[in-house]
Amino acid sequence: MNLFIHTGGFVQTNGYILADENGRCIVIDAPAGIADFLREKSLKPSHLLLTHQHFDHVEDVAALRADGARVYAFQDYAPEIIMEKRVQEMGLPIEIPPYEIDEILGGQSSLIIGDDHFDLAHVPGHSPDSISFHLAAESFLFAGDALFSGSIGRTDLPGGNHDQLLDSIRQKLYILPEETAVFPGHGPQTSIGTEKKSNPFCPNT
Repeated sequence: MNLFIHTGGFVQTNGYILADENGRCIVIDAPAGIADFLREKSLKPSHLLLTHQHFDHVEDVAALRADGARVYAFQDYAPEIIMEKRVQEMGLPIEIPPYEIDEILGGQSSLIIGDDHFDLAHVPGHSPDSISFHLAAESFLFAGDALFSGSIGRTDLPGGNHDQLLDSIRQKLYILPEETAVFPGHGPQTSIGTEKKSNPFCPNT
């Protein structure tokens, strides 16, 4: 398995690509430009997993779905979470083509795609639909905007809740093995062990 990272859009959002030797790939989140990135590398998306539906994570959902990806998310298409009008009023020229969700993951604890088994955790606090994807076989955690390197997701957006986010991190993410690599929605890779020991916004207490 090969892991590729594409960072795109106005707020530099990370999208992750897990590709097999035949170029078929599972994509986690869809920041602007990731569809072109896949085409340039001759990669074919089969599945798109959304950590949440904030605008910067879904800009290329429609394009990836048109290229053959089935779309998975915690809940159905949610314009109120995407916040397209809100960010347009802030001056960002964001346009999110409407898309469909093929499978809703709310209430599920696991997802199997071919030989890949993801453990799912609902981690609200940054967004009410936030979900993490733990690929234990590779010791990978795709954390969305819940947990960052030395930080946590913002909680001042609609549906955000600071205490809820801290509980989500401590109860759902910090329980993973310390060597687990954390791939966040923004910024560099970190690990569960590093964040448990030194994250100033969410001490392991």
